[in-house]
Amino acid sequence: MTELQGPAVVFGASGGIGRALVEGLLGDPRFDPVIGVSRSRPEGLGSRGGAVWRQADLLDESSLADAALSVAQLGRPARIIVATGRLHGPTLTPEKNMQAISLEALSALFNVNAAGPALVAKHFLPLMRKTGPSVFAAVSARVGSIGDNALGGWYGYRASKAALNMLVRTLAIEHRRSHPQGICVALHPGTVDTALSAPFQRNVRPGALMSPEASAQSLLKVLDALEPDDSGNFYAWDGRPIPW
Repeated sequence: MTELQGPAVVFGASGGIGRALVEGLLGDPRFDPVIGVSRSRPEGLGSRGGAVWRQADLLDESSLADAALSVAQLGRPARIIVATGRLHGPTLTPEKNMQAISLEALSALFNVNAAGPALVAKHFLPLMRKTGPSVFAAVSARVGSIGDNALGGWYGYRASKAALNMLVRTLAIEHRRSHPQGICVALHPGTVDTALSAPFQRNVRPGALMSPEASAQSLLKVLDALEPDDSGNFYAWDGRPIPW
């Protein structure tokens, strides 16, 4: 990919991967400023300096519209990464079987994992530069691949990430009409040592658990290698394509 120039925006800057992505982008002179977006300001965000913070809640569309107006004043983004997601919570546990499926859990997961990133795209994709390459990426998960599903279970998380993948694919088709060099992709970050994976890390094979920093650096390398013809696809942290 040719050189990018302009702001970079990371949604979910208070999470493990999101924060690491902000720090990784801060070390890249192509992106200025680096803007972290989250519901609350992360303590020490951009410890090396240079980071800008904007408040927004993915499930509050008015806050996303306000954040988009604020970001637009800083320039046309060259890279936008949505690094948000939900797997579990105080009353939310991945389903082991169909009897555990509930409307409440499905709604919560689809809202955060699919609807939220779609609303980000609605308000931020139009801001992206029309000349030169740009990248919009949403952090998905390998378990959202229908073709890769051999174990079953985790109905809500799998289905909500599969929905995110379809949204990214559809966004890529529309985005290309107005931004010929614009790229939209879904990303699998690997199994990362964050709060999202913490309850399930005992099942991770030795050596497979990645730090947020290692995952973020790998994802940024994947984005750097993309070309416009790669838009609408799903990639793992190591750059390998994942089947839908």
